[in-house]
Amino acid sequence: MNWITTDIDKVNQLNRNTLMETLDIKCVAVYDNIVEMTMPVGPKNHQPMGLLHGGASVALIESVGSLGSALLIDTRKEACVGLEVNANHLNAVKTGMVRAVAEIIHCGRRTHVWKVDVIDEETKKMVCTGRLTVMIIQR
Repeated sequence: MNWITTDIDKVNQLNRNTLMETLDIKCVAVYDNIVEMTMPVGPKNHQPMGLLHGGASVALIESVGSLGSALLIDTRKEACVGLEVNANHLNAVKTGMVRAVAEIIHCGRRTHVWKVDVIDEETKKMVCTGRLTVMIIQR
């Protein structure tokens, strides 16, 4: 995989004034066909029962895959937009940190498909698993 940049600090600067900044989502690794991001779990992203909101997990899935796609294209000429996302919520988390591990499983000229697992950093249990399809469009 030819990543445009793997400077994590530069990658995280792209989060300014976005949902990723609001949810404290941070890129922590880019390697091989993988992008990893973390998100703290707490009141900011809880649902009323005090658990990680499923929508926050889906936002994490879309964020990590979209970022991965953006790192694979020339963003001066192209843009990536989410086309479809699905998720299965498997385990609940109340506090701590989750890590999204996204692997690109299709890297075409016009579409990218990412398999993303969201894992509880403390227990190592899978919290959510999903798939994101990203469309690459001309600017």
